Parts: sequence; structure tokens; C-alpha cells
Amino acid sequence: MGHREDLLAGAKRCIYERGYARTTARDIVAASGTNLASIGYHYGSKEALLNAALIEATGEWGDEMAVAVAGIDDPDPYRRFELAWDAVLATFEHHRPMLAAHFEAVVQGVRAGDVRDFLDKAMDEGRYGLAELFYGLDREADAATAWAVGCFLNAMLTGLMAQWLISPSRAPTGTELAAALRAVVENAPRPASAGS
Repeated sequence: MGHREDLLAGAKRCIYERGYARTTARDIVAASGTNLASIGYHYGSKEALLNAALIEATGEWGDEMAVAVAGIDDPDPYRRFELAWDAVLATFEHHRPMLAAHFEAVVQGVRAGDVRDFLDKAMDEGRYGLAELFYGLDREADAATAWAVGCFLNAMLTGLMAQWLISPSRAPTGTELAAALRAVVENAPRPASAGS
């Protein structure tokens, strides 16, 4: 591997060992066996390198989720929803440090425009990726539906990650999420009548 690849591997290792916010450039250099100047040369900044490492780690997690969700085949859409979310939840423990790093990056992004811009672009890709993963929706065929479903799934995934990181034993299960979805669909608020 060259310095660029070594830096990326070292930054990814640091994300898992130290987190996004606590990783320094010196940590990455130590983990990669490179030098400080190579970060600027290959990535421009420590943040750009950490962002690239976070994207790669997220991609690996996404591949694992895709394998877990791929074999789910049940005629009941609520049961498929339940099984899919249970499969996603099963990937959380192995990727706990990376999930936490996502939230650390979000906090950084509130104050740093370059990190926010990176996250915004990554979130777009994530939305479309989730829509394709869960429902086979192709953004080229129906961008509006893929976008809307992806936004919904991303909101669920982010909320589930937060709840699980705080208290894994109290985070909702796929069964609870499916029951909630059924209740929401069947009990959707009705518009108030004009005379009310």
C-alpha cells in the first residue's frame, strides 16, 4: 500500500479506537506509519481524511447490512419490515465505535462548514442507498419516491442508532418498530372538520 491507502486505513482504525472527535493527526500518523505532511499532501486536512475514512467504514457497514437484509422474503410487508430492522440492529454491536463517530461528525459539522457539506452529500447517498437496500427503489426510475422513502428510512436509522448507543437493551426491536408502523398507518390523524 502507498501512503494514501495507509493513511485511510490508519484513520479508519482511529475512528474505531478513538472516535471521530478525539482522533488527532498524530494518532493517524502513528496508526498508519506515515508522516504528518502526507495527510496534507494526500487529503488536504485531517478532517477530510477522517471523512474519507468514515465513508469507507460506513460503506463496509452498508455492505454488511445489505447481506443481512438480502435474504428476507416474507409475503407480509410488516413482517419483512420487522425482519429487516432486526437484521440491521444485529450489525450495530460490531460497528458501535463507527456509529458513535457519525454523531461526533454531526456535532463537528454544526460548526465546520466543510464537515457539514461532506455530511450533507453523504446523507443524500445514504438516503438513496437505504431506499434501494430496503425496497429496491431505483433513483433513476423514480427519484421522488426513492428520495421520500430514503428520508424516512434515514430518519429511522439515525434515531435507532441514537437510542441503541444510549441504551442497547432499551432500543426498539424490529417487532416493536413494525407494530408502531402498523399503528401509525392504521391510526393516521384525520383532518378536523370545518365546523370543529
